Amino acid sequence: MRDQVLSRRVAGLKPSGIRKFFDIAATMKDIISLGIGEPDFCTPDPILQAGIQSLQRGETHYTSNYGIIELRRALSAHIEKLYGVHYDPDTEIVITVGGSEALNLAAIALVDPGDEVIIPTPCFVSYQAAIIMAGGIAVEVPSRMENNFALDPEDIRRAITPRTKAILIGYPNNPTGAVASREALLAVSKIAEEHDLVVISDEIYDRLVYGVKHVCYPALPGNRERSLLLGGFSKDYAMTGWRIGYACGPVNIIKGLLRVHQYMVMSAPTMSQKAALEGLASGEPYIQQMVAEYDRRRKLIVNGLNAMGLPTFEPKGAFYAFPKVSVTGLDDDTFANRLLQEEHVALVPGNSFGLGGEGFVRCSYATSYEKIEQALEHIEHFVNRI
Repeated sequence: MRDQVLSRRVAGLKPSGIRKFFDIAATMKDIISLGIGEPDFCTPDPILQAGIQSLQRGETHYTSNYGIIELRRALSAHIEKLYGVHYDPDTEIVITVGGSEALNLAAIALVDPGDEVIIPTPCFVSYQAAIIMAGGIAVEVPSRMENNFALDPEDIRRAITPRTKAILIGYPNNPTGAVASREALLAVSKIAEEHDLVVISDEIYDRLVYGVKHVCYPALPGNRERSLLLGGFSKDYAMTGWRIGYACGPVNIIKGLLRVHQYMVMSAPTMSQKAALEGLASGEPYIQQMVAEYDRRRKLIVNGLNAMGLPTFEPKGAFYAFPKVSVTGLDDDTFANRLLQEEHVALVPGNSFGLGGEGFVRCSYATSYEKIEQALEHIEHFVNRI
């Protein structure tokens, strides 16, 4: 067999820093994990029962490639009610296998080999990989803690070249917890219009915000026809294992995503679609309960990290804190590795999330209040020791 079996694209992909630390932690006992971005809540019971009942009714077959029409209609009404932007459920929404598939569909459908996609970083680890696997070039534009990890439109403008095809943004942000202001998004919109660019907006954490309102990018004036909205049920509804997401956009873009989707997976799981439909119908009280608890944990972890001397920006969305650990004299990889080995607390090094993440670590507060208290005690012991 030839030495180079894998494609250059795949062979050159950087392994996920999140999975690396998760796999190490899985081999150890008594680990307190702040590493995985997954709600610790079980899927709310009405949603759970809807999925079970779907299976019991024998709904175990393929659906339309687009997804069941009842879910698309409910999702269209939901987005319009929340943000005032309308998508035709017949032609402008496709239900996907999680938000991750929606991201990959967008990359494959929009990016030609050599196209550049601008990505504000730090960002979710899959963004760069999705663009690379589609044959494109991920152009990272780092944000800075001094600016509260805010989206800087002028940095995006400076990164544009004749090969730029799209801008990929994700707010509320994973890993920093930053949210994007209306003013910044309007400025991005103006840049996209000037340079005829598509904006892919990943809004998977749209309901998990604290003391601020989420700004839906396609709902801003003039943006609907040149943008793609990605979302899902994993975070807001505690449905990670159900693998159900969506993409919304103008017909000409969604047609492209659907073409890839029908060859890649055919359709999203039927029982998951029925569960998601119930989520839209009855999930709101559960979302509010989870947001209130996340907010309680957010205050605990941010105050605790700052008190021990690890400067931490106050996150306004998602469920992550992003403390600066380089103040200890250790880089983020060394800090996370030693903390795991010496104190059995799992975090993710910030460099896993692209430029701007070096010297930071991501701490997920999607775990119990008590475990966060324990983790903070262990982290403080470690910081004091070094």
